[in-house]
Amino acid sequence: MMQTLRPHVYWAQRHGEIYLRVELSDAQNLTIRVEENTLTFKGQGHGAKGQDQYEFSLEFLKPVKPEVSHRSTQRVVNITVKKQDHGWWHRLTMQERKPLFLAPDFDRWLDESDAELELREKEEKLNRISVESRIPKDPYLGLKKGYLFMYNLVQFLGFSWIFVNMTVRLFILGQDSFYDTFHTIADMMYFCQILAVLEVVNPALGLVNSGIVPPLIQVFGRNFVLFIILGALEDMHNKPVVFFIFYLWSSIEIFRYPFYMLACIDTKWALLTWLRYTIWMPLYPLGVISEAVAVIQAMPVFDETKILSVPLPAALGTSLSFSFALHVYLVLMFLGLFINFRHLYKLRRRRFRTRKRKAY
Repeated sequence: MMQTLRPHVYWAQRHGEIYLRVELSDAQNLTIRVEENTLTFKGQGHGAKGQDQYEFSLEFLKPVKPEVSHRSTQRVVNITVKKQDHGWWHRLTMQERKPLFLAPDFDRWLDESDAELELREKEEKLNRISVESRIPKDPYLGLKKGYLFMYNLVQFLGFSWIFVNMTVRLFILGQDSFYDTFHTIADMMYFCQILAVLEVVNPALGLVNSGIVPPLIQVFGRNFVLFIILGALEDMHNKPVVFFIFYLWSSIEIFRYPFYMLACIDTKWALLTWLRYTIWMPLYPLGVISEAVAVIQAMPVFDETKILSVPLPAALGTSLSFSFALHVYLVLMFLGLFINFRHLYKLRRRRFRTRKRKAY
């Protein structure tokens, strides 16, 4: 009498299903059915004993539905059986002793608590999809995304030009490039920072889901330094601090703008995401410190030139120097640093905490 050959079978479960993985390559002539709570399998293929006919049967611990689905690949046969009632089984078969050919499928194995978590996540995803399907779609969504994509692309190209130009000049000219940075880069920086005003307009119009205060602080602070401190004073054009301000600004933006640009087309790049939410941590405070240095260096120039000074009545004096306002601005600058730093840190923690939760 010929010996019945058994393939290696691996199993795992969820609350509503049983998964079987039959190690049988190039399976043919398969017969798989469930009758009286017993699954029978017959098929030809290459198994543990070579090319031959293999078969097995399993009487399940609890009732299952008679319908059975399977999918064959070149290496295995995957079988799915639905439980009659949702629940967690402490073993697969009616007999207490496990068949020799049967083993846990550790690639799909979950404990009961893990399976409940997986089930809950699936339900939440279905509920979220159901809610989203009931929300009317924005007919202008494509136009909005196209506008935001082009805005971020233009800003990325502008700041990339600044960063590359300054880097090349630094390698070629060394420290001499510090002293003519404003004359070389200012026009492009003017363009980018004027365009950056849209980062306050966009959330105000509801085009992006973010607050107005953080971008307002950054845009106002940068434009104040660029147009008032550096642009209005010719004596500041040759200061080395201009190089550090422009270089630090562009170093942040060459990662921030492409991140938002890819987000407009629902594309994610893990490295870029990490850089966008991390690179600001050393660069943003250094940029604010550089801006503060420029403000301090500009104070005696405003005192001497009387530019932007406020005339006073003769009884009080000739004028109130603009440097007084700069002392106040220095305090507000570091207050803005604290507000934006806290905002960016919360965004970073939320982003990577969410990703960590999804991984488990």
